[in-house]
Amino acid sequence: MKTLLSIGHGYSAQALARRLDGWRIIGTTRTPEGVSELKAKGVEARLWPGEPLPLDQATHLLTSVAPGAADPVLAAHGDQIAAAGLDWVGYLSTTAVYGHHDGAWVDETTPPDPSTPRGAARLKAEQAWAALGIPLHIFRLAGIYGPGRGPFEKVRDGTARRIIKPGQVFSRIHVDDIANVLQAAMTRPRPGIYNVCDDDPASPETILGAAAEMLGLPPPPMVPYDQAEMTDMARSFYAENKRVRNDKIKSDLGVRLLYPSYREGLAAILRAEG
Repeated sequence: MKTLLSIGHGYSAQALARRLDGWRIIGTTRTPEGVSELKAKGVEARLWPGEPLPLDQATHLLTSVAPGAADPVLAAHGDQIAAAGLDWVGYLSTTAVYGHHDGAWVDETTPPDPSTPRGAARLKAEQAWAALGIPLHIFRLAGIYGPGRGPFEKVRDGTARRIIKPGQVFSRIHVDDIANVLQAAMTRPRPGIYNVCDDDPASPETILGAAAEMLGLPPPPMVPYDQAEMTDMARSFYAENKRVRNDKIKSDLGVRLLYPSYREGLAAILRAEG
């Protein structure tokens, strides 16, 4: 039986698991509450760190665990992973490894040049995973959205704000298209680096305006970037400005995006959330 060991079985990995009919899914989480939640979804849940990783039972490995000073999965199990004889390994990284490009396009041939600690840590982790000599697929994810992570709730309750930073754009990806890409890579393995994003980078105020229009509500008020209240994580996104190309997932993995732009993606979320 094909068996996926998903380390850090969160939002994106769970979307993949829902597509893997007939697979055995072993997923890790950091809390006992998380174990209960995953078991309720039919996942063989393990507490990690804490319990041993059943690498001897896995054919495929996906890790979504964020690195700190080092990658915690490799620090604890790097030698075992290298020796496990896995058919396929996927590492979920971020387009933040490219850094700031003043709105220009980047692709997988663009040299990484992270400008934030988060991007630098991910690049270091990518390099550490690549050094294992395993059939590694690195997926550099753009901004993730989907059911439960869309703009509609904030637009409805009036807390949404359109933060205006002239020229700022972001690339995005619907969570179901992350699962779509991962499944394609499992079906047609081609180790390498892949950008995972849609076809249409757009400004954040454009997204909120579109969401309001879909709801039949007025657009949220505008706030200049230098006056906006944001978390450190949110502000780190605004520190970089680039458009990310996705040609390689189409040419190498045969992917056809479910949601080529935010328009289709937002419409799907609205249908799912009601």
